Amino acid sequence: MSHWSDAHCHLQEEFLRDDHTPITLTATLARAYEGGVDRVVVIGTDATTSAQALEITDFESPVEIYATVGLHPHDAKEDIDPVLDLARRGHPKLVGIGECGLDYYYEHSPRADQRRAFSTQIALAHELDLALVIHARDAFDDLFELLRSEGVPERAVVHCFTGTPDDAQACLELGTDISISGVVTFKNAELLRDAVRTVPLERLHVETDSPFLAPVPYRGKANEPAYVTVVGEYVAELRGESFVEVREATRANTARLFRLPPG
Repeated sequence: MSHWSDAHCHLQEEFLRDDHTPITLTATLARAYEGGVDRVVVIGTDATTSAQALEITDFESPVEIYATVGLHPHDAKEDIDPVLDLARRGHPKLVGIGECGLDYYYEHSPRADQRRAFSTQIALAHELDLALVIHARDAFDDLFELLRSEGVPERAVVHCFTGTPDDAQACLELGTDISISGVVTFKNAELLRDAVRTVPLERLHVETDSPFLAPVPYRGKANEPAYVTVVGEYVAELRGESFVEVREATRANTARLFRLPPG
């Protein structure tokens, strides 16, 4: 029997906390596996967490672990060269570049720095032929402009998609996949639910973005990969599809996106 894949999570030590209490990676992955999740992609957000993501792929677990390397838009004002060097050194479990993109909601880094770092990482994904993992919040117009000017890599995904149906259509037309997190279960996410209904099943992924954005009924608690089943089953009901159909499709889509082993 195949299991669920979590297409985007953060399992580095600094993220494994619940009410400021450390949680072990062993326990987190054990709960994931017991809950029907056997494949996760751990996401880098700067040079330190990217190196840690690669290290985690060697962790002994029944869950398959893969990693990405990237500079988050929040940190775009920082030096990107260590991230580029890390990616270019390569790693057997390195499957993507990012998360990278634009965040105009918080603007922890100036917009010009965000655009510069995003363009650099789009080019890096092209150079290394790796999937591009995109973060977008309140910035779709500039995001689309940059993707058009730089060229969308052959494999790309907008993670934790929170846009409108029109935004979703634009992403699909540009060639990116769309990944859905626990936000889809939130009370005020009706436009997102409308968008999820429009995404072709072969372009859809599910994720936790743990430890953030735990789905209802776990909202307010630390998120973890085990809860991707909640997201997947909610998406299936929303779309009028069986959870098995959504599980099989999203697993295959994530394998294609990141060039993971089949099965």
